Amino acid sequence: MSGTTLLSANQAEVLPELESRTLRLALAGGGTGGHLVPGLHLLEEAQRRGGLADLVWFTSGRDVEDRVLQGMERRFPLIRHERVILEVEPRGGGAPSRARLLLRTPSSVASARAALRAHRPDVLLALGGFTSLPAVLAARMLRIPIALLEINAERGSATRWLGSMADCVAHAWAATLPGSSAGRTQHCRIGPPLAREFARGAVDEAASRRAREELGFDPERPLLLVLGGSQGALGLNRFVHACAPEFVEQGLQVLHQTGPGRTQEALAPFRGYAAQEYIHDMARALSAATVVLTRGGASTLAEIAALRRPAVVVPYPHHVDRHQEKNARQLKEGVRIVEERALDSRQAEELVRLCSEAGAGERARMSAALEQTLPLDGASRLLDTLIQLSNRRRARGR
Repeated sequence: MSGTTLLSANQAEVLPELESRTLRLALAGGGTGGHLVPGLHLLEEAQRRGGLADLVWFTSGRDVEDRVLQGMERRFPLIRHERVILEVEPRGGGAPSRARLLLRTPSSVASARAALRAHRPDVLLALGGFTSLPAVLAARMLRIPIALLEINAERGSATRWLGSMADCVAHAWAATLPGSSAGRTQHCRIGPPLAREFARGAVDEAASRRAREELGFDPERPLLLVLGGSQGALGLNRFVHACAPEFVEQGLQVLHQTGPGRTQEALAPFRGYAAQEYIHDMARALSAATVVLTRGGASTLAEIAALRRPAVVVPYPHHVDRHQEKNARQLKEGVRIVEERALDSRQAEELVRLCSEAGAGERARMSAALEQTLPLDGASRLLDTLIQLSNRRRARGR
C-alpha cells in the first residue's frame, strides 16, 4: 500500500484507543544533537500521556549523547529505558568510512537484534544517523514495524537508504514529501517534534525581558543569542570572538553557545557577554533573545520558528547536500541566510541594526512570517503515528 497523508492535529481524540502507556518503543539515533533531541521531545509527549511500557534507545556512544541525554531517569520517571550503543560511527565525530560500515555493521546488527528480542518493541523509530542502519536491519529481520523520521528539509542518508524497508516515513517539512509513493511505505507530514515549552507559540516582550533577567542580563537591553549547534561552530565562534566587544559597546548583549570543548574559542566573560559550552534551557535562552545567530540544524530552526524569534542563519558550508540552507529556506522571510564567508564587519553592523530599535519593524515582520511555517504539535502527531503502527501489528496478532 502507498500514499501520502497529513495527520490531523487532534488524532488522539479521533482514535481513543491510542494509549502511550501500552507502547513498547525502540529508538535509533545519535551522534549529533539533531538525531537525539526529537526523540526527547517524543518521550516528553509520551510522559505527558502516561509513559511508555518499555523503551530501548540505540545510540552511537559519542560524548554529545551523554550531555543531551543526561538525567533521563529524572526527566522521564514513567519511562523505563535502556540505552544500547552500536559502535558504527567513529567516536571522534564525522561520518564512518565505507570500510568501517562494512566492518562494524554485522556485529552491530547482532547487538541490536539481541536487544530487540529482549525488549520486544511494538515499533522502531529511526531518528537519523548511521546508528539507524543496524537497528533497522535487525528490526526488519524480526518483523518489527519500522518508522523513519526525516527531520531535515533534504532527505538524509537514513531516509534514502532505509525508506524502502520502512512502514512509515514521518516528515518534518513538506519539502521532503514525495510527489508520488511507491511500494508499501506510507508518508505523512507531522511537523518537527517540539518540546511542550515551545508549543505555546510567540513570546511577548514582557516574557522576553523576564527571561533576560533570569539569565543574568539587563532586561532592557537587546540580546543576541549565538548557537553553533550541539557541537559548536568554529566560524561563528571566530566571528563572535572578534565582534562581541563592539556589539556590547553598541548596546547589545551576547549569550554565546560555543559547543563542547570550545571555550578557548570564546572571550573571557565580561559585562554584557557570557559564553556556555551547551545551553540546556533552550526555551529560556530563545525567549530572551532579540535576534538569534545560528547554524541551520532542523531542530534548532524549528524551536526558533515556534517561539517566533527572528534569526540570521549561517548554514554549515561543507555539507554536500546543503541541507542546513534548505532547512532555513523552509522558514521563508522569517530568517536571513548568510554564507559563513560573508561574516565580516558589514554583517556585524547589520546585526547591531537588526537588534536595535531601528530593526524593530523588520523583526516584527520576521516574527509574523515564522508563524506560518510549521505546526506546533509535531511530537503528538509522531506519537500517534507510532501507536497506530503498534495497533496494526497487534490487530494482526504479531
